[in-house]
Amino acid sequence: MSTTPRLSGPFRVGDRVHLTGPKNRLHTITLREGGELHTHHGVLPHSTLIGIPDGSVVVNSAGHEYLALRPLLRDFVMSMPRGAAIVYPKDAAQILSEADVFPGAVVVEAGVGSGALSLWLLRAIGDAGRLVSFERRPEFAEVAQANVETFLGHRPASWDVRVGDLVTELPTAVEPGTVDRVILDMLAPWECIDAVAEALTPGGVVLCYIATATQLSRVAEYIRNTGLFTEPDANETMVRGWHVEGLAVRPDHRMVAHTGFLLWARR
Repeated sequence: MSTTPRLSGPFRVGDRVHLTGPKNRLHTITLREGGELHTHHGVLPHSTLIGIPDGSVVVNSAGHEYLALRPLLRDFVMSMPRGAAIVYPKDAAQILSEADVFPGAVVVEAGVGSGALSLWLLRAIGDAGRLVSFERRPEFAEVAQANVETFLGHRPASWDVRVGDLVTELPTAVEPGTVDRVILDMLAPWECIDAVAEALTPGGVVLCYIATATQLSRVAEYIRNTGLFTEPDANETMVRGWHVEGLAVRPDHRMVAHTGFLLWARR
Protein backbone atom coordinates (compact mmCIF):
# COMPACT_ATOMS: atom_id res chain seq x y z
CA MET A 1 0.00 0.00 0.00
CA SER A 2 1.03 3.61 -0.59
CA THR A 3 2.87 5.65 2.07
CA THR A 4 0.68 8.63 1.14
CA PRO A 5 -2.77 8.99 2.76
CA ARG A 6 -5.72 10.43 0.88
CA LEU A 7 -4.90 14.16 0.80
CA SER A 8 -7.39 15.54 -1.72
CA GLY A 9 -10.83 14.96 -3.16
CA PRO A 10 -14.20 14.84 -1.36
CA PHE A 11 -14.28 13.74 2.27
CA ARG A 12 -15.09 10.09 2.81
CA VAL A 13 -15.69 7.75 5.75
CA GLY A 14 -12.46 7.20 7.67
CA ASP A 15 -10.93 10.59 6.82
CA ARG A 16 -9.60 12.78 9.62
CA VAL A 17 -11.01 16.32 9.48
CA HIS A 18 -10.09 19.55 11.26
CA LEU A 19 -13.18 21.63 12.02
CA THR A 20 -12.68 25.27 13.00
CA GLY A 21 -15.83 26.62 14.61
CA PRO A 22 -17.00 29.51 16.80
CA LYS A 23 -14.16 31.56 18.39
CA ASN A 24 -11.68 29.58 16.22
CA ARG A 25 -12.17 26.50 18.40
CA LEU A 26 -10.58 23.49 16.67
CA HIS A 27 -12.05 19.99 16.68
CA THR A 28 -10.46 16.96 15.04
CA ILE A 29 -12.79 14.12 14.07
CA THR A 30 -12.63 10.88 12.10
CA LEU A 31 -15.62 10.59 9.79
CA ARG A 32 -17.89 7.59 10.31
CA GLU A 33 -21.34 6.53 9.25
CA GLY A 34 -23.90 7.90 11.72
CA GLY A 35 -21.27 9.92 13.59
CA GLU A 36 -21.94 13.32 15.15
CA LEU A 37 -19.86 16.14 16.64
CA HIS A 38 -21.57 17.36 19.82
CA THR A 39 -20.53 20.71 21.36
CA HIS A 40 -22.33 23.30 23.48
CA HIS A 41 -22.81 25.16 20.18
CA GLY A 42 -24.95 22.36 18.72
CA VAL A 43 -24.66 19.12 16.73
CA LEU A 44 -22.88 18.53 13.41
CA PRO A 45 -23.63 15.18 11.73
CA HIS A 46 -20.66 13.58 9.98
CA SER A 47 -22.97 12.99 7.00
CA THR A 48 -22.88 16.76 6.41
CA LEU A 49 -19.18 16.42 5.55
CA ILE A 50 -19.07 13.14 3.63
CA GLY A 51 -18.85 13.77 -0.10
CA ILE A 52 -18.05 17.51 0.00
CA PRO A 53 -14.68 19.09 -0.93
CA ASP A 54 -11.82 19.94 1.39
CA GLY A 55 -12.09 23.59 2.49
CA SER A 56 -15.90 23.59 2.66
CA VAL A 57 -17.91 25.53 5.25
CA VAL A 58 -20.74 23.60 6.92
CA VAL A 59 -23.44 24.66 9.37
CA ASN A 60 -24.46 22.75 12.52
CA SER A 61 -27.90 22.38 14.11
CA ALA A 62 -27.64 25.77 15.85
CA GLY A 63 -26.58 27.65 12.72
CA HIS A 64 -22.87 27.91 13.61
CA GLU A 65 -20.38 27.65 10.75
CA TYR A 66 -17.39 25.25 10.69
CA LEU A 67 -14.51 25.30 8.21
CA ALA A 68 -13.54 21.71 7.29
CA LEU A 69 -9.96 20.88 6.25
CA ARG A 70 -7.87 17.73 6.21
CA PRO A 71 -5.03 18.08 8.75
CA LEU A 72 -1.57 18.55 7.28
CA LEU A 73 1.18 16.21 8.44
CA ARG A 74 2.63 18.96 10.64
CA ASP A 75 -0.81 19.40 12.24
CA PHE A 76 -1.03 15.68 12.94
CA VAL A 77 2.41 15.25 14.50
CA MET A 78 1.89 18.22 16.83
CA SER A 79 -1.35 16.77 18.20
CA MET A 80 -0.84 12.99 18.03
CA PRO A 81 -0.41 10.80 21.16
CA ARG A 82 3.16 10.78 22.45
CA GLY A 83 5.19 8.06 24.09
CA ALA A 84 8.32 10.19 23.87
CA ALA A 85 9.19 13.72 22.77
CA ILE A 86 8.65 14.32 19.07
CA VAL A 87 10.96 15.73 16.41
CA TYR A 88 9.41 19.13 15.66
CA PRO A 89 8.43 19.91 12.05
CA LYS A 90 11.15 22.57 11.80
CA ASP A 91 13.80 19.96 12.65
CA ALA A 92 12.20 17.25 10.50
CA ALA A 93 12.37 19.57 7.49
CA GLN A 94 16.06 20.24 8.15
CA ILE A 95 16.78 16.54 8.61
CA LEU A 96 15.23 15.69 5.25
CA SER A 97 17.24 18.50 3.63
CA GLU A 98 20.63 18.07 5.30
CA ALA A 99 20.55 14.26 5.02
CA ASP A 100 19.24 14.57 1.44
CA VAL A 101 16.57 11.90 1.92
CA PHE A 102 15.27 10.96 -1.54
CA PRO A 103 12.57 8.77 -3.11
CA GLY A 104 13.66 5.14 -3.16
CA ALA A 105 16.32 5.58 -0.45
CA VAL A 106 17.16 2.91 2.11
CA VAL A 107 17.03 4.73 5.46
CA VAL A 108 17.74 3.58 9.01
CA GLU A 109 16.52 5.52 12.05
CA ALA A 110 16.99 5.03 15.79
CA GLY A 111 15.09 5.64 18.05
CA VAL A 112 11.55 5.92 16.87
CA GLY A 113 10.06 7.88 19.78
CA SER A 114 6.44 8.66 18.91
CA GLY A 115 6.83 8.18 15.16
CA ALA A 116 6.85 11.83 14.03
CA LEU A 117 10.11 11.59 12.10
CA SER A 118 9.10 8.17 10.76
CA LEU A 119 6.13 9.78 9.05
CA TRP A 120 8.28 12.44 7.38
CA LEU A 121 10.84 9.83 6.30
CA LEU A 122 8.20 7.49 4.90
CA ARG A 123 6.76 10.33 2.83
CA ALA A 124 10.21 11.31 1.56
CA ILE A 125 11.37 7.83 0.49
CA GLY A 126 8.06 6.92 -1.14
CA ASP A 127 6.78 3.45 -1.93
CA ALA A 128 10.04 2.43 -3.60
CA GLY A 129 12.15 3.14 -0.52
CA ARG A 130 12.74 1.25 2.70
CA LEU A 131 12.75 2.58 6.28
CA VAL A 132 14.17 0.41 9.07
CA SER A 133 13.37 1.88 12.48
CA PHE A 134 14.99 0.75 15.73
CA GLU A 135 13.54 1.44 19.17
CA ARG A 136 14.81 0.03 22.47
CA ARG A 137 11.54 0.54 24.35
CA PRO A 138 8.61 -1.58 23.11
CA GLU A 139 6.01 0.82 24.52
CA PHE A 140 7.44 3.65 22.40
CA ALA A 141 7.48 1.42 19.32
CA GLU A 142 3.80 0.60 19.87
CA VAL A 143 2.84 4.28 20.12
CA ALA A 144 4.86 5.12 17.00
CA GLN A 145 3.29 2.32 14.97
CA ALA A 146 -0.21 3.35 16.06
CA ASN A 147 0.44 6.98 15.08
CA VAL A 148 1.80 6.06 11.65
CA GLU A 149 -1.10 3.72 10.96
CA THR A 150 -3.60 6.35 12.12
CA PHE A 151 -2.24 8.98 9.74
CA LEU A 152 -1.67 6.73 6.74
CA GLY A 153 -4.68 4.51 7.32
CA HIS A 154 -2.56 1.35 7.09
CA ARG A 155 0.85 -0.11 7.93
CA PRO A 156 3.18 0.72 4.98
CA ALA A 157 5.03 -2.20 3.42
CA SER A 158 8.16 -0.03 3.18
CA TRP A 159 8.46 0.26 7.00
CA ASP A 160 10.29 -2.26 9.19
CA VAL A 161 10.11 -1.57 12.95
CA ARG A 162 12.51 -3.48 15.17
CA VAL A 163 12.58 -3.45 18.97
CA GLY A 164 16.15 -3.68 20.15
CA ASP A 165 19.56 -2.05 20.09
CA LEU A 166 20.81 -0.77 16.73
CA VAL A 167 24.38 -1.89 17.35
CA THR A 168 23.42 -5.55 17.72
CA GLU A 169 20.39 -5.63 15.41
CA LEU A 170 21.56 -3.57 12.42
CA PRO A 171 23.81 -6.30 10.90
CA THR A 172 20.82 -8.66 10.81
CA ALA A 173 18.54 -6.06 9.23
CA VAL A 174 20.68 -4.80 6.32
CA GLU A 175 23.64 -5.91 4.23
CA PRO A 176 26.93 -4.03 4.72
CA GLY A 177 27.31 -1.00 2.46
CA THR A 178 23.64 -0.87 1.39
CA VAL A 179 22.13 1.91 3.52
CA ASP A 180 21.83 5.37 1.97
CA ARG A 181 20.98 7.40 5.09
CA VAL A 182 21.11 6.85 8.86
CA ILE A 183 19.29 9.14 11.32
CA LEU A 184 20.22 8.79 15.00
CA ASP A 185 17.96 10.36 17.64
CA MET A 186 19.32 9.02 20.93
CA LEU A 187 21.28 9.90 24.06
CA ALA A 188 24.62 8.39 22.99
CA PRO A 189 24.83 8.27 19.16
CA TRP A 190 28.62 7.77 19.26
CA GLU A 191 27.98 4.22 20.48
CA CYS A 192 26.41 3.43 17.09
CA ILE A 193 28.87 5.09 14.71
CA ASP A 194 31.00 1.99 14.05
CA ALA A 195 27.95 -0.10 13.16
CA VAL A 196 26.60 2.76 11.04
CA ALA A 197 29.90 3.06 9.14
CA GLU A 198 29.68 -0.64 8.24
CA ALA A 199 26.10 -0.34 7.00
CA LEU A 200 26.38 2.88 4.99
CA THR A 201 27.05 2.91 1.28
CA PRO A 202 30.07 4.98 0.18
CA GLY A 203 28.94 8.61 0.12
CA GLY A 204 26.01 7.83 2.40
CA VAL A 205 24.99 10.24 5.16
CA VAL A 206 24.77 9.82 8.92
CA LEU A 207 22.81 12.52 10.75
CA CYS A 208 22.49 12.84 14.52
CA TYR A 209 19.72 14.76 16.29
CA ILE A 210 21.24 15.80 19.62
CA ALA A 211 19.86 17.67 22.62
CA THR A 212 22.93 19.10 24.39
CA ALA A 213 26.23 20.76 23.53
CA THR A 214 28.24 18.12 25.40
CA GLN A 215 26.61 15.35 23.32
CA LEU A 216 27.29 17.38 20.18
CA SER A 217 30.97 17.68 21.02
CA ARG A 218 31.38 14.02 21.89
CA VAL A 219 29.74 12.62 18.75
CA ALA A 220 31.59 15.10 16.52
CA GLU A 221 34.95 14.03 17.95
CA TYR A 222 34.07 10.36 17.66
CA ILE A 223 33.08 10.69 14.01
CA ARG A 224 36.19 12.75 13.27
CA ASN A 225 38.51 10.25 14.97
CA THR A 226 37.20 7.24 13.03
CA GLY A 227 38.74 8.60 9.84
CA LEU A 228 35.81 7.04 7.96
CA PHE A 229 33.70 10.16 7.41
CA THR A 230 33.93 13.67 6.01
CA GLU A 231 34.38 16.54 8.47
CA PRO A 232 31.09 16.73 10.45
CA ASP A 233 28.83 19.77 10.07
CA ALA A 234 26.47 20.99 12.79
CA ASN A 235 23.70 23.56 13.19
CA GLU A 236 20.44 24.33 14.96
CA THR A 237 17.19 25.82 13.65
CA MET A 238 15.13 28.48 15.39
CA VAL A 239 11.78 29.67 14.03
CA ARG A 240 10.21 33.00 14.98
CA GLY A 241 6.66 33.68 13.84
CA TRP A 242 5.32 37.12 13.03
CA HIS A 243 2.01 38.83 13.80
CA VAL A 244 0.78 40.46 10.57
CA GLU A 245 -2.47 42.43 10.75
CA GLY A 246 -2.75 45.66 8.79
CA LEU A 247 0.06 47.94 9.92
CA ALA A 248 0.52 45.95 13.15
CA VAL A 249 3.51 43.90 11.96
CA ARG A 250 5.82 42.58 14.67
CA PRO A 251 7.54 39.41 15.85
CA ASP A 252 5.45 37.05 17.96
CA HIS A 253 6.09 37.26 21.67
CA ARG A 254 6.98 33.57 21.76
CA MET A 255 9.09 31.47 19.40
CA VAL A 256 10.19 27.88 18.88
CA ALA A 257 13.86 28.29 19.74
CA HIS A 258 16.35 25.55 20.58
CA THR A 259 14.98 22.03 20.32
CA GLY A 260 18.11 20.18 19.26
CA PHE A 261 21.33 20.21 17.26
CA LEU A 262 21.79 18.48 13.92
CA LEU A 263 25.18 17.00 13.05
CA TRP A 264 25.90 15.14 9.84
CA ALA A 265 28.79 13.64 7.88
CA ARG A 266 29.25 11.48 4.78
CA ARG A 267 30.83 8.03 4.62
